[in-house]
Amino acid sequence: MSELLNINVGDPMPLYVQLERAVRFAIATGKLRIGDQLPTVRELAVELKINANTVARVYTELERSGVVETRRGVGTFIRARHFEATTLRDRERQFEESLDRFLAESGALGFSLPEVISRLEARSQKEKRKNG
Repeated sequence: MSELLNINVGDPMPLYVQLERAVRFAIATGKLRIGDQLPTVRELAVELKINANTVARVYTELERSGVVETRRGVGTFIRARHFEATTLRDRERQFEESLDRFLAESGALGFSLPEVISRLEARSQKEKRKNG
């Protein structure tokens, strides 16, 4: 699982934010699929070498936002069609907020908007070759 969830303890971004983004990214890119079971809090904490409370916090937030569901005694799973629970307007608002953060972080790293667009286009081509 650690190969799917890139966490960098040297990054100034809080670990819980990195982990939540990594899970959401893995879902968005199809590396984690609906119905996939996530490791237990303890297992993931040991694997990523981070505090179990951090993992628990992320799982709680993902469950609160409808991304995962916890089945008592069974485990935590990627929730089926969590995106249908929100309206199109909510999803668009969340996307715009995510895009704003992405562009701000890219700018802070010294990348201009044309450079970001160029890299996104290159990534899109790479994904097309890989998937098809």
